[in-house]
Amino acid sequence: MIVCSCNVLSDHDVRRAVSIAQMPPRTPGQVYGCLGCSAQCGRCARTIKQIMDEALGPCARSCCSGCPHSHAGAEPDVQAEFALAAS
Repeated sequence: MIVCSCNVLSDHDVRRAVSIAQMPPRTPGQVYGCLGCSAQCGRCARTIKQIMDEALGPCARSCCSGCPHSHAGAEPDVQAEFALAAS
């Protein structure tokens, strides 16, 4: 199903971006970046976030510092990179 009409992104594209990344994107903005595009109208951001949460499952709700999906335990320069990507 197409979730972003502006960039023609499907739910499969979002799930793949979340599942194959060494450090998965944590925001819809980071998903756009992983897929080589950027938000246009923004109407799909909520749907992308929901797909991300479903794809990461329980980990999305309760990441711990040892989890590869958690950026809380990342090195400071990695945290800065994610902060820039999120903005």
